[in-house]
Amino acid sequence: MNDPSKEYQELIEENTSLKQKIRKLEKSAAEIGETELQTDKKFDAIFQCSPDVITVTDASNGSLLDVNDSFLQLTGYSKKEVIGSSTKELNIWGSMEDRERIVKQLKSGANVDKVELSFRTKSGELRQMLFSSRLIEVDGRQLIIANTHDVTDHNVTEEKLLESEEKYRIILEDMEDVYFEVDIRGNIAFVNTSSCKKSGYGKEELLGMPFTQISVPDGIERIMQYFGEIFKTGKTGKPFIWHLKKKNGEEGFFELVASLIRDRQGKPTGFRGIGRDITERKQSEEKLQQTLSILRKSMGVTIQVMVSAIEVRDPYTAGHQKRVADLARSIATEMGLNKDKIEGIRMAGSIHDIGKLAIPSEILAKPTKLTNIEFSLIKEHSQSGYEMLKNVESPWPLAQIVYQHHERMNGSGYPRKLKGEEIIIEARIMAVADVVEAMASHRPYRPGLGLDAALDEIEKNKGIMYDNSVADACLRLFREKGYHLQ
Repeated sequence: MNDPSKEYQELIEENTSLKQKIRKLEKSAAEIGETELQTDKKFDAIFQCSPDVITVTDASNGSLLDVNDSFLQLTGYSKKEVIGSSTKELNIWGSMEDRERIVKQLKSGANVDKVELSFRTKSGELRQMLFSSRLIEVDGRQLIIANTHDVTDHNVTEEKLLESEEKYRIILEDMEDVYFEVDIRGNIAFVNTSSCKKSGYGKEELLGMPFTQISVPDGIERIMQYFGEIFKTGKTGKPFIWHLKKKNGEEGFFELVASLIRDRQGKPTGFRGIGRDITERKQSEEKLQQTLSILRKSMGVTIQVMVSAIEVRDPYTAGHQKRVADLARSIATEMGLNKDKIEGIRMAGSIHDIGKLAIPSEILAKPTKLTNIEFSLIKEHSQSGYEMLKNVESPWPLAQIVYQHHERMNGSGYPRKLKGEEIIIEARIMAVADVVEAMASHRPYRPGLGLDAALDEIEKNKGIMYDNSVADACLRLFREKGYHLQ
């Protein structure tokens, strides 16, 4: 006979074990429920926080079962208006044919990825959206999960960019100036229509061609240096005269300005440039220079004839003019005047006393002191020289230099008592050179006073009678640079 107390004890132990198992099962179930709850919360957070529109729709009738906040913000609907309503009732689809096609595709087992469609907001505004969706089954019910990204603003921006690019393309193609782009190695990457017309090459011929190939050989080094400086400094280049070699062998000149092309990271990838055809201008300049050269030669011949005429009447005056011309040219050079102005000063110096042709030779060669009347006649030579030269065509103000070379900075000169800036710089230079040579050299009516006396006169009266800068340049020539009167 079994021991009842033992059986009871075994039953209690079995029950205890069963309870422990139940507790474990209950604990596991609780943990599983808690995990699922946490997972649901995470997905809900993702669902609501997504910047894209997310919807859950019943595939059978199109009714919306759930939407996220982005959907409500974009469409302008409240959640109460949306949930349970069909997309057809809300008139959300820009085209219901699009919906039917999408549903058919999903039910065939295919996914929908990034299809651009239009959707309508509550206000009736159509928005362009990138639509992606999947068909899933939950408890025997087919649901459409859709993710939609609004690309309306992007499309508008892209459209405006394309319109802008088209405008610039039209401008570039229609402009008279040449426009080109070259890569970092100097190969042509883009040209406009004008570039083809001006060079004689077709667009296909130019693309990929080294830029140096359409440059005159003598100018290749200079154009390489130009682009090299732009690359080194990163700054837009200064205007540069580009010598073009055309397909037919002819040459052209273009005033060119170029700059760097950079990628989004700021790395140089090439150069762009625009050039204006100045071939006709250059040719005109060359013709003008030729004309000026001929004019200068003609003027030189005319002046030589005048000098010869003066030499016949007054050898002293002729020698004086040559020495003044040389000294005036040297002073102008010391002052840093440009070559053209220096040449004009030399020319004027050679004939600055041409007005003495109107003075009787017996007065010019008189070995004794001049009377007041005779000196008054001598002073008329500035006016007379001006009258002789005022209608002579010249690239320099010869007549005015001759007219003003006896004027003084303080107004004490003649014939018009001009002061300071009223006297042109060429005449101020001529005045100093004339005084130095006249005082240092012999005259029929007196012996020379000597160079030291002449330089003392200039130094004593600089800034008073003589221009400061002219006087300083003259003194430097004699005292520091060893200049001698010829």
